[in-house]
Amino acid sequence: MVSAAARPGTHSGSRSELADLLRSRRDRLTPADVGLPAGTRRRTAGLRREEVAQLAGVSTTYYTFLEQGRDVRPSRQVVTALASALRLSSAERAHLFQLAGITLAAEDQAVAETVAPVVSTLVGRLDPFPAYLKGRRWDVLAANRTARALFTDWSARDSGDRNQVWWMFTDPEARKVYVHWEKEAADMLGRFRAAAGRRPDDPDFTELIERLHQASPEVRSWWPRYDVQPIGGGTKHLHHPALGDVAFQHTVLQVADQPEQVLVYLTTDDVAAAKLAALAAEIG
Repeated sequence: MVSAAARPGTHSGSRSELADLLRSRRDRLTPADVGLPAGTRRRTAGLRREEVAQLAGVSTTYYTFLEQGRDVRPSRQVVTALASALRLSSAERAHLFQLAGITLAAEDQAVAETVAPVVSTLVGRLDPFPAYLKGRRWDVLAANRTARALFTDWSARDSGDRNQVWWMFTDPEARKVYVHWEKEAADMLGRFRAAAGRRPDDPDFTELIERLHQASPEVRSWWPRYDVQPIGGGTKHLHHPALGDVAFQHTVLQVADQPEQVLVYLTTDDVAAAKLAALAAEIG
């Protein structure tokens, strides 16, 4: 059972908005959405208060106080449990923490990443130019045909290895793809370190950093330098057996609805673009 001791309340306006958010999200869920039986004599399609309380591990009375806008303030643990019980999106989760008067820490944000269908479609339509979508920890969430042919087939890798930094430092093929591997790898590690610095308590980052130190002598050597690099565009020289060495212009675009997701897009000259089109056609 999650502890739910009452503490001095937040501003009455925030309490009212918090109550409204909880009620609206409870109303939009069905028992089937959260793995509960529908039961009988259900007057509305939404969940009952006692069902949300059960899912969050708090008492029904305490949850009712929250929906009534009473002068109580839930703990971080309770807010995290409610966000999970109500299946809140990242934006809704952040708003819930704000209304509860709790700073959203990195571990509170570390939820499974999803890719909006429109973004996934865009990545595919950018063929024959390489494009891929990176998540907060630099996991590759989507990649088009040309990107998979040029770098690696991310979808064929084990789920824990679909990470750009892991591939860069542990897969020998990466050293063949990047013409100037050492510089590119050092710059990538600096940009990744900046991302990790924004989430010092995120266990996903901690786990990946430990794995990288174990697997890569370069990471062990370069990490203590504390080099930090900003994310940005530029020129990348890549190699592919069917293309030879190609200079790409590298652009990074942020996804508005998921600001920790970025779309990486590479363009090149017309001659290389024609070869890329043929390569994309070959891999279907």
